[in-house]
Amino acid sequence: MARIVTFLCAAALAFGASAQEASVMTATDAPALSDSEETAEGPVEPELLVVDSTEVALDDFLWVKRPVVVFADSEADPRFQKQMELLLDRPEALIERDVVVITDTDPAARTSVRTKLRPRGFQLTLLAKDGNVNLRKPSPWDVREISHAIDKWPLRKQEIRDAAAGR
Repeated sequence: MARIVTFLCAAALAFGASAQEASVMTATDAPALSDSEETAEGPVEPELLVVDSTEVALDDFLWVKRPVVVFADSEADPRFQKQMELLLDRPEALIERDVVVITDTDPAARTSVRTKLRPRGFQLTLLAKDGNVNLRKPSPWDVREISHAIDKWPLRKQEIRDAAAGR
C-alpha cells in the first residue's frame, strides 16, 4: 500500500510540473525539448515529457513528437497506475523515439484528445508523428513493446537509417 501511495505522489508531482511546462509549449517549442542542452554544470539530458490532455492538443506535436496517450476513467485505475509505472521506469527508450506521454483520466473533461480518440475505460494509444493512430491497446504495455512497435513504423525506420548515415 505504501508503495502505491509513494508512486501516486511521485506521479502527481510529475504531472503537475509537466502540466505547467506544457501550458506554455507550442509546436515550435517542442523540437527543443528533445535536444540536449549545455549549461555551466555540463550537458542537460532531455527528460520524458508527460503532460495532461487538458493542457495540450494533439496538433501541438504534429511532425515533432510521437504521442503515447494513456486513458483511464480515474487515476486510481490499476491499469493506469501500472502503465505509468512502466513508462517512467525506462524513459530513455521513449526519449530516443521522440515520445511525449499524454494522460487523460477525467472522462467528464471532454478534452480534444479524448474527443478525437474516443477511448472506453483504460486505453493505451500510440500515434505517429503524422498524427495517425497506429496502435490501440486495452491493457498496459511495457516500454520494450512500445519501442519495438514504434521501430516498425516507416518514419522511424527512416530516422534510424539517417542516424546510421550520420545525418
